[in-house]
Amino acid sequence: MNERRGRTADLGRHIGTVAAIVVIAIAIIGVAWLLVSLIDVLLLVFAALVLAAMFSAMTDRLCRTTGMKRGIALALCVVAVLALFIGVFGLFGAQLADEFATIRASIPPALQQLQWALDQVGLGSPARRLLESATADIGQYLSQAGSYVLTVGNAATNVVLLLVGAIFIASDPALYRRGLLLLVPRRGEETAAAALDDASRGLRGWMVGQAVSSLFVALLTWVGLALIGVPAAGGLALVAGLLDVIPMVGPIIAGIPAVLLAFTVSPAAAGWTVGLFLLIQQLQGNLLQPMIQERAVNVPPAVLLFAIVAAGTLFGFIGVLLAAPLTVVVFVLVQRLYVKSLLGKDIKVVGRD
Repeated sequence: MNERRGRTADLGRHIGTVAAIVVIAIAIIGVAWLLVSLIDVLLLVFAALVLAAMFSAMTDRLCRTTGMKRGIALALCVVAVLALFIGVFGLFGAQLADEFATIRASIPPALQQLQWALDQVGLGSPARRLLESATADIGQYLSQAGSYVLTVGNAATNVVLLLVGAIFIASDPALYRRGLLLLVPRRGEETAAAALDDASRGLRGWMVGQAVSSLFVALLTWVGLALIGVPAAGGLALVAGLLDVIPMVGPIIAGIPAVLLAFTVSPAAAGWTVGLFLLIQQLQGNLLQPMIQERAVNVPPAVLLFAIVAAGTLFGFIGVLLAAPLTVVVFVLVQRLYVKSLLGKDIKVVGRD
């Protein structure tokens, strides 16, 4: 009788263990499904965090310099940023629109000019096939990006949520930091606090360095293309500055329309344009990039490249735009939480050691 009761108890424990495993598996699957379903919202939240980091950095600097209250300083920073964008597009919007129209109209004859030049050196047939394939791929990606941008542009609610959410977070970042730490067990609270500080510091550093880099690239591109005589130099410079946010891939994409438009001037102008972009990338890589890596995170280039590809595959065009800051944050968290805290290895975490 006792043996039968023992077997029944063991069977009950086994059933309980299996049931617990099943419940945990279902919970994990449910959480994963929920995260996938809310991926657009999560990306919007992360974009708000990136924007909030910029507002917060500007506000902290203004508060230290002037001694004014944080709310007033934040309001001035937000108004200044909005006024800057509105002023730039208000002053140069018509000119930029004309230049983008010039770019759109000049691409077909530029492609024909490039094909003629390749025919002269005997590379016409293979180059034509490669060019047609590349043009189709680029056109497909640009079409997808354009439709996504149009969708986001029409969804003014997302823009308002992004801006308002960033302002709320930047107004009192300590409040949200404390809220996240309350979800962490007490024994891991110190490590989690250090990880949040490291991620915030790395993100701020990346944003400052990236802003300087984008302005540098846009200015040099504009001056260089204007001296070469490439049409729509201002529009091409704006594209180069904006695409500089996408590491490694962005400058290549920005250089394609510039070289094509240079072919409408002459093959020599196209060659000078290629040289200009190579020179800018060398200056950026040897001067600005070390500064960005020192202030933010020295992410290995291969890791960053595959992170961009993975983000674009998983999240689309918005994933490509957020790939760099997302990689910075994940890289810092892995350093702090896994390598240093869990494995106990003595490594240098950005901005901390």
